[in-house]
Amino acid sequence: MDTLVLETRAITWSYNGDWLRIEAHGPDGLRLRASTFADGGAAPGALLEQGGAEAGDPVVTRCGAIARITHGRITAEVDLQGRVRFLNARGDLLLEEKWRQRDTTSKFWTVGTDEVRTISALGLAGREFKVIDGDAAQITVRFEAKSGERLYGMGQYQQPNLDLAGCSLELAQRNSQASVPFVVSSHGYGFLWNMPAVGEVHFAANGATWVARAAREIDYWITAADSPAEILRNYARVTGTAPMMPEFALGLWQSKLRYRTQEELLSVARDYHARGIPLAVIVADFFHWPVQGDWRFDPREWPDPAAMTAELKAMGTELLVSIWPTVDHRSENYLALVEKGYLVRARRGLDVQQEFLGNTRFIDVTNPGARAFLWDTAKRNYREQGVRLFWLDEAEPEYSVYDFDNYRYHGGSVLSVGNAYPLHFAQAFHDGLRAEGETEIVNLIRCAWAGSQRYGALVWSGDIHCSFEAMRNQLSAGLNMGLAGIPWWTTDIGGFHGGHIDDPAFHELMIRWFQWAVFTPVLRMHGHRDPITPPAAPFRDGVAQCDTGAGNELWSFGERVFEVLRGYAGLRERLRPYVATLMRAAHEHGDPLMRPMFYDYPDDPRCWTLDDQYMFGPDLLVAPVTAAGVRERSVYLPQGNWRDAWSGERVEGGGDIACPAPVERIPVFIREGAGVATAFAEVSGGPVVGRIGA
Repeated sequence: MDTLVLETRAITWSYNGDWLRIEAHGPDGLRLRASTFADGGAAPGALLEQGGAEAGDPVVTRCGAIARITHGRITAEVDLQGRVRFLNARGDLLLEEKWRQRDTTSKFWTVGTDEVRTISALGLAGREFKVIDGDAAQITVRFEAKSGERLYGMGQYQQPNLDLAGCSLELAQRNSQASVPFVVSSHGYGFLWNMPAVGEVHFAANGATWVARAAREIDYWITAADSPAEILRNYARVTGTAPMMPEFALGLWQSKLRYRTQEELLSVARDYHARGIPLAVIVADFFHWPVQGDWRFDPREWPDPAAMTAELKAMGTELLVSIWPTVDHRSENYLALVEKGYLVRARRGLDVQQEFLGNTRFIDVTNPGARAFLWDTAKRNYREQGVRLFWLDEAEPEYSVYDFDNYRYHGGSVLSVGNAYPLHFAQAFHDGLRAEGETEIVNLIRCAWAGSQRYGALVWSGDIHCSFEAMRNQLSAGLNMGLAGIPWWTTDIGGFHGGHIDDPAFHELMIRWFQWAVFTPVLRMHGHRDPITPPAAPFRDGVAQCDTGAGNELWSFGERVFEVLRGYAGLRERLRPYVATLMRAAHEHGDPLMRPMFYDYPDDPRCWTLDDQYMFGPDLLVAPVTAAGVRERSVYLPQGNWRDAWSGERVEGGGDIACPAPVERIPVFIREGAGVATAFAEVSGGPVVGRIGA
């Protein structure tokens, strides 16, 4: 019996109940599915259900023991044993499954004139299923090593590594960790692990290993292209792009833990307005509610939300409101949610999934009914009061104990579907706002999975420490998030935990972080600053009350710091037209705003080695200072002519330069001939840098 079958748009293989299917999907893209269980049909995962027909028809052929499917610039080959490899349009090997088995009866791949056989007693399979119950298995997929390969993307991990080759990564969502399993290779391919299961990936020197702890089938998508930009655009075609960012959101966002009352929040917005500092967004953070899960303002502190949002809008400021997915058993919504089965359930022990200021469970946003309930409540209590921006906190969700095997969702066990929780959390508000007629939708959210971008996910990097080390980690996190297809990313300026408002060391960190954040997708102040003020009473109505941090406004750190921050806030205002063009490209094509140097200069080998400078769009080269006491740093300028953004001096590219970096100045260079117009002079006191080439 022949194990290979050719179809119009696919190749299939089957043997002894195991099966594999490779089909055309998206531009220059192929989707592979395989399992030891019966094929129940493809679940979309992160992929849009489009089938790839718009990208043209593939070519499906067979030559002896090898079947091939070519779709644009990528080809997959499958042999009689079901072994797979992928090649680009030039015939170069992109990715090959790793098999080490005894069978020597068949001839497999041909490289030049050499016939390559797999001969080994290890019994190691490229695809492995270990059945753990009746309908799930622990799945392992192995690929051969590739010498000199560099790997990028995969979401957000708290480490300085930009190049992920050699790294082991947990495929799981945690506070400050976002697993977005799309990787871009320096060898010209992009790979999406289209499985929301908890697991891990090891990009080791002796081969890559992907593991899903509980799943029914292998499901991944691969594309080939000649540049990282083309790879990202192919990926965006099959997973979606971000909505168009509203113009108002391109300015300064103000937040702290936490404004306790309506009057306190309004007084801050009024102060910004009186000082002539445009404020795009101000945030009503958590515990503005009576009880977790009520999803409404407590009228004792927030007596007239509609009047509050109206006054803010009159000052040109939007209100963003924090939503937690936690539900206290004392919430007015708890019984209805339990009755309908809309809460996450535990497999063992007490059903308490988080215990921060209350014993709570999480709403199960994998359930469409739960998403509708959540939005209907938020619409009634916030949207109808003038709120159109939502901060979806705790979106991993953040279990008090990360026992992923102990929880189950409507969509399946957390081990099998858990990584998609933040995607569905964003979906609940995106779909609700779309139904209300909104088209420019932004959801500030603490986590993401592949495809979250299409639901307006503006991801921030979680509850990170106030330190230069943490700042350095965020640089790599933001760049890799962009390469994982999440172009909207932000971070708590200055870090979240700590930072005394009177500490000179923290002042330096705040200045360095703020000046860098000007050149990120969203400029956003947030943090839990010292000294902390405890609540007036630890309990009210039997409900624990939350403390608040010190001031976190631009003027909270002394006059000298304020003048620097105000200058950079003004610079961001002048950069808004440029940022808007970048947001347009993200919306239309999936282009990241922040990108590593190799994204725009893929033919420059040096750019593939740089991890401490980046391009903000195609025209601005940004080199943040991420260590205390640094007043000069080396910057590499690719071939071409550049302008120092502060002095206007013309600098020839093609090498390293020593760049002055006084604490008030971040090294920035403008690509000569670019269309970006800005005026750095008001920050630096130097000559105006106007339209390049003028």
